[in-house]
Amino acid sequence: MLRIGVISDTHGLLRPEALAFLAGSDFIVHGGGIGNAAILAELAAIAPLTVVRGNNDKGDWAAAVPHSAMLAVGAVRLYALHDIADLDAGALPADVRVVVYGHSHRPLAERRGPLLYLNPGSAGPRRFSLPVSAAELLVDGAQVRANIVELIARR
Repeated sequence: MLRIGVISDTHGLLRPEALAFLAGSDFIVHGGGIGNAAILAELAAIAPLTVVRGNNDKGDWAAAVPHSAMLAVGAVRLYALHDIADLDAGALPADVRVVVYGHSHRPLAERRGPLLYLNPGSAGPRRFSLPVSAAELLVDGAQVRANIVELIARR
């Protein structure tokens, strides 16, 4: 079984809890809202990194970060973008099984037809009463399932 660590909306804050959660991942996907290049370097030191640019990712460091990306893990193909509102699901290749996104800071794992939609929530600064969270995708052959984990308990 392969493990894909999924994180989004770090906004310049890579918490120790997020690093501990991502440790041991075979791959990492960052759904945008990165904050700075140092975040990418730290994540890439853990596992091969697929990353997309968020609406607040600006500057020279972000210019090379794509707005969307594909990742194939075993028999599972994943598409990542930051804002789900920008997705044209009808234009996705037929073999895409998972859509990873961020932006809303609201964690969600939901199947819609053949697609699994996964927003890991925000792992960076807490916004309002939303959780600080990340997720994992567990890939076993052609099977994939998602788990969302709250990294810091709410008060």
